[in-house]
This record gives sequence, structure tokens and C-alpha cells, in this order.
Amino acid sequence: MSDMKKTWFLEMLFLLFVTACSLSKSDNQEEKGVATVLPDMPNEVKVFTLAYTEFNRELISNGTIAAQQKATLYFQTSEIISTIYVKNGDRVLAGQAIASLDSFKLKNRLKQAYDNLERSALNLQDVLIGQGYSLSDTVRIPQEVMQIAHVKSNYDQAMYQYEMAEYDLRQATLYAPFAGTVANLFQKEYNMSSPGESFCTIIGNTSIEAVFNILESELPVVKTGDQIVVSPYAISDFSSEGRITEINPMVDGYGMIHVKALILTPGNKLYEGMNVRVKIQQAIPNQLTIPKEALVLRTNKQVVFTLREGLAQWNYVQTGLDNSTHYVILEGLHEGDVVIYDGNLNLAHETPVSVVND
Repeated sequence: MSDMKKTWFLEMLFLLFVTACSLSKSDNQEEKGVATVLPDMPNEVKVFTLAYTEFNRELISNGTIAAQQKATLYFQTSEIISTIYVKNGDRVLAGQAIASLDSFKLKNRLKQAYDNLERSALNLQDVLIGQGYSLSDTVRIPQEVMQIAHVKSNYDQAMYQYEMAEYDLRQATLYAPFAGTVANLFQKEYNMSSPGESFCTIIGNTSIEAVFNILESELPVVKTGDQIVVSPYAISDFSSEGRITEINPMVDGYGMIHVKALILTPGNKLYEGMNVRVKIQQAIPNQLTIPKEALVLRTNKQVVFTLREGLAQWNYVQTGLDNSTHYVILEGLHEGDVVIYDGNLNLAHETPVSVVND
């Protein structure tokens, strides 16, 4: 081998040695960087101690809100609406005036009816005197004679007309039949009222109820007194509690049963006719229950992790009834177990964990 070839060969060996050292150093630095960014720390979890408690079995239905007290007000005669004292949404007291008609014609009719009644009373007296009786001594007058005298004098008809005129005048002002809120008031002052047409509706403030249907097959597990939770579809963060007060003992053509429930905590956000989600709850005592977040699936099997000596323990379980938030545990867990319900998605058996409960 010539001197030139030897020199080239030594240079190549030197370059290979330097490159290998550089790669080794770079790998060591990368491992240190990863160790710095991803320190080996236990998984943070939240836990609770499993105990026997009351479980609320749930049925879900759709319903509407209805006031227990609701009255539609009408004017009895056709006259000009002179004054409207309220507007939609106003709260009124029992007996408070709602609106009035112009009363001139009504008062005039009452006066005419009174005059007719007076004339009829005089005619009645004349008829009785002609028969030899006095109106002041009605005890002696035979019933047949009195009846004929009433017909001849037109007294009964005059009395009826007077009572109707008095009634119409009294009904010329609408009053709230109970304390409530005014709704569906669309009439205007100085317009003619329409007998038989709704003027407004008074919705009672005292109590409201949820009206909904259940399936015929659900009837055996629903009874009066069961607790419900009502959630308006229009308000995502609001719910009210109630109790079932009425179950209609009849199944309709669609296999549904009509149910009513009194709302115990209505607040001021529930309106007549509002669409709501009704959750019927029936308390079942002495059940082992876990939040739904505590259950995970591993190879299509139900698994719950428990905590023991700082390590997550893998437990196969069997669940029973469930509601919107909890499962009932039938097998796999025992009272006193410390169940992991948060931070459990990526755990494995005997994974070190750190408890961070609030």
C-alpha cells in the first residue's frame, strides 16, 4: 500500500470516529430534554368512598307548563271599551279592575227597566184589587190568583229585564278573579267589545304544574307522590322540583296516560305553555351507586378503578339500573372501596396515582 492510500485510509477512520462521538452526544442530550419535558409523575385522580345510598330511578318524558288557576275574561255586552287599566305581564290582585266599558247606555237601560218594573208592580196591585185582594196581604191570596195576576201585569217579565240590566251594568267592569298575571290582552281602548270573545287571560301566581304523558308500560313504576325534575328546553341551566299529584286512570288511543305534577320550586322562569323535559324520580334505598364518569370500557367490558396504597386497581363490574348521572353496581365492588371517578380514562392496573380531590 502506497503512502497516499495509507493517509487517505487514516483520515476516513478519523472522520468516522468523530461522527460517532457527535451522534452519541446528541442522543444523550435528546434523552435529557425529553426527561425534562415529561417528568415521571403519578396520574392525578379524584376519588370517593363507596357506600350504600338512595338511588333515584328515572323515567323521561316531554310535557308543558300549566297554571292551576287560569281564567279567561269576557265582556257580556257590546259597548265601547272606555278604559283598560293593565297590560300584558302585569301582576294583579284578586278583585283588581282590568277594564271598563262606557256605561251610559247600560245605566239608561237599567233606569228604563226599573221604571217598567214599577209600572208592572202597580198593574199587579190593580189586578189583585179587582179580585178583592190587597198586595199587602199576600198570605190570603190563593196561589192560582197570584199567578194569573203576575201574568196579566207582566210583572215577572219586568223583573227579569231589570235583573238583566243590573247584571249587564255590573259586568261592564272586568275584575281579576284571583291574584295572577295578565296575558293575551290584545284589545284597545275606544274599540267595540265583542261578547263571547276573549278579552284577556289571568294566570294564577300561586301554583303551577307540569302536564305530561307516560307509556302504559311505565304505569307500574309511577305513582302519586313521586318526585320529578322539570327542565325547560329554552333555559339550559335551570330546573325545578315537583311531585306527581294526579294520574288519569285511562289509556288513550296511543297507549299514553295523562299525568300532572305540582311544581314545588317554580321560581319566576316558568311560563304557561312552556315546553319542558320531565324527569320522574323514584327513590330506591340501599344501593351501591357510582357516577357514570367512574365507569370505563376495556375490551368491551365494564371496568371501575379503585385506589389501594397509591395504586389504581382494575375491577370488572356488573351494573344494574341507571339514571342520567349514576349506575347501580350489582357485582365487582364493595362498600368502603375508594372509587376513582375522574382522571381514570388512561389508567392501567397498578398505575401510580395521586389524589387531588377539592
